[in-house]
Amino acid sequence: MSIYLGVDIGGTFTDLIAFDESSGELFHAKRPTTYFDLVQGILDCIDKSGVDISHTDNIVHGSTIAINTVIEKTGARTALLTTKGTRDVYSIGRGSRPEAYNLFFHRPRPVVPRHLTFEVSGRMLANGEELTPIDRGEIKALCEQLKEQGIEAIAVCFLHSYANPAHEKMVGEILRENLPNCYVSLSHEILREYREYERTSTTVLNSYVGPKVSRYINELHAKTNDSGFKGSLSIMQSNGGIMSPQTAGAKPVNMMESGPVGGIIASAEIGKSLGYTNVIAFDMGGTTAKASLIKDGEASMTEMYYIGGSASGQPVMIPVVDVVEVGTGGGSIAWIDEVGTLKVGPQSAGSDPAPICYGKGGTEPTFTDANVILGRIGAADFLGGDMPLDKESAMKGLQTQIAEPLHIDTIRAANAIFQIAINNMSLAVREVSVEKGYDPREFVLVASGGAGPLSAVAVARELHIPKVIIPRFPAHFSAIGMLLTDQKHDFVRTYFRQLEEVDFNALLTIHHEMVEEARQLLDEESISAKEVDYQAYLDIRYVGQEFTLLVPIDEETLRKGDIAAIRTAYDDIHDKRFGHKAPNEPVEMVNIRLTVTGERSKPQFPALQKRNSNPQPLYRPVYFDDLSQAFHCPVYDRESLPPGYEFAGPALIQEYASTTVIYEGDVCKVSDTGELIVSLGGIKNE
Repeated sequence: MSIYLGVDIGGTFTDLIAFDESSGELFHAKRPTTYFDLVQGILDCIDKSGVDISHTDNIVHGSTIAINTVIEKTGARTALLTTKGTRDVYSIGRGSRPEAYNLFFHRPRPVVPRHLTFEVSGRMLANGEELTPIDRGEIKALCEQLKEQGIEAIAVCFLHSYANPAHEKMVGEILRENLPNCYVSLSHEILREYREYERTSTTVLNSYVGPKVSRYINELHAKTNDSGFKGSLSIMQSNGGIMSPQTAGAKPVNMMESGPVGGIIASAEIGKSLGYTNVIAFDMGGTTAKASLIKDGEASMTEMYYIGGSASGQPVMIPVVDVVEVGTGGGSIAWIDEVGTLKVGPQSAGSDPAPICYGKGGTEPTFTDANVILGRIGAADFLGGDMPLDKESAMKGLQTQIAEPLHIDTIRAANAIFQIAINNMSLAVREVSVEKGYDPREFVLVASGGAGPLSAVAVARELHIPKVIIPRFPAHFSAIGMLLTDQKHDFVRTYFRQLEEVDFNALLTIHHEMVEEARQLLDEESISAKEVDYQAYLDIRYVGQEFTLLVPIDEETLRKGDIAAIRTAYDDIHDKRFGHKAPNEPVEMVNIRLTVTGERSKPQFPALQKRNSNPQPLYRPVYFDDLSQAFHCPVYDRESLPPGYEFAGPALIQEYASTTVIYEGDVCKVSDTGELIVSLGGIKNE
C-alpha cells in the first residue's frame, strides 16, 4: 500500500491531505491550529481524516513555526561570535534608509543584542589566507562566559569564512565539546557567500530558531512513530524542495517560508496540466494572503528576502520561492483608526479567539464575519456542516464596532470590509507582476487557501486577469503541493573575478567540491530519489552594479572556459529581465551556485468521476454589487458538478472548507480533471 500524506500548519487552520495510490482514495481534514500543541493538532487531523498512518509511506510537512518564532520573538537566548573589530556589523546593518520620509522609522532590533556579541581574535583574509590564528584558550574561556550568561544557542560568523572556514570549524569543535547543550550554527555550514551583514543575520536567525524547531521536529517524529508510522518524514523548504528532519534541525532557517511554498508548487503543476505556463499563484488563508509569479512553468526565485518586509525586516540570504505576503486573511480584523478610516488587518483573530461567527470567544469583526453577513459563506454549511457559524452575533459585532461609528448600515459595512481586503490583496499581486515588468493580463490566477476562491475573481477583476482557476481541494492546496515536491538543496561559493580573469580550472574544482558535498547530503538524508540532477549557475553583473543575475551553466562550458558563451547568455538574460543590455561593458562574476534535485515518486491523483449531467443548485440570498437588496443566488455543490459542465454567474460553488464566488457576466466551466475555470466577463487577454 502506497499512502502519501501532506500536512500544512497555517496561522488559523492545520490542513491534511492523503492519497492512497492503490485504492485511489483521497483523505482530507482541516482543524483549527492548536498553538499550545502543534504536534497534537497534526495527530488530531490524522485521526479525523481516517487515514491509516501505519500504512503511510511518506509524510511531508510544512510549518510556520520558524518564521513565527522570529516574528513573535520567542527564540532562544542567542550569542554571536564574530571577528575582532567587526562586533557592530550585525547591529549597524546597512546604511540605506528604506523609508526616507518616515520620521518614525526604526530599524529592526537585532535578535542578538550587542552585549551578547563577542569578538574572537583570529582572522582570515579575503583570499582565504590566515592572517591571525585562533587562540584555543581564548575560546575555552569564552565558553565559561557563555555558560554564565545562560546562552542557549550560538551563531559563529567570522570575516571571510566563506573563503576559508578553518577557523569556524575549529571554534565549532571547541564550543560543541565544552557546551554540549548549546545549539551551534557556523556560517559556512549555512551559506558560503560574501556580504557580512546578511550572512551574519542568516546565521543568527538559524541559531535563534534552532532549539525550538529541533524540539518540534523531534517531537513530531517521535509521536508519529508512536502512532504506528513506519515511513519517512520530510520537511518542506523555502526553496520549493524537501529535506530530512536531520537537515531541518541543522538548518531550520531553510524552513522560514515552508508553509506557503507548497501551494505555489501545486499551482505551477495545475497550470501546466491545463496548458497554462504563465500563472500567478494566489493563496488566501486565515491570517495572510500570498502571491507568487510562475513564468514558463517555473516559480520565481530570489536569493535574498526579509522577514517582516524589506523596510523593517531581518535579512535572510538563502534561495527561496519569491512570495509577497500581506496581512489580509479570513481572520483579518476590521477596525477604525484614530481619524475614522476603516482598515482591514494586519491584525488577525487567528484560530483563537477566532472570528465572532465561530462562537469561540472572538469579539472583533473580521473578513470572515463580513462574508457570512453578505451571504457568501453559508453559516450552516461551513466545513461541510461540521462547524456551523453564528451569523447573528457577527452582525451585532459588525454593527456596533464598524457600521454605527461610520454611520452606514451593516450590509454596506460588510461590503466595505470585503472591498478593502480585495484592494490590499491586489497590491500583492501587482508587486509580483506589474512591479517586476510582467503584465498580469497575460497570466491566469490559480487560487487556493480556504478564503482564496472567495476572493480570487474579485482580485482578478481589479487587475484585468482574464481567467481564474480553482483547483480541487483549494483549502488543502499547500498540503497537496507538498506531495508534488522533490528533494532539493542549494550550495553557493563566492568567487569574485572579472569574467576575463576567471580561472576556470579553479572554478571547476569548486564545482566538483559542491557536487561531492551535495552527494554526501543526499546519501545522509536517505530520501528515495528516482533521478538526481545537478544544475550550476553563475552570479554575474555588469561592473558597478550591486546585484547579480543567475546564468545557468553546464560542466562542459566550465571545462572549455567559454567566456563568450557565458557573456552572451548573461547579456540575453539581462535584456529579457530589464529590457536592455550593454554588451560592450565589462562584467564580473560574484558567486557560483549549485542546485541538486532528487526527483521523487509522486502520487497520480485520480481523474474526476462522471456525475449527474444536470446538477440542481440550492438558493440563498447573497449580496453582490447591488447592496439595496440580496440576490436570489444559485449555490452549487461542487461535488455534484460533472466534467464539462458550464454555467454563468452570479453563483456560488460550495465545497468542504471553501466557497467560490463568481459574478454577473462570468462563466465557470468544470475541466476534465475537476478544476473550476472561471472566464471573467468583459476581460480579454489583450
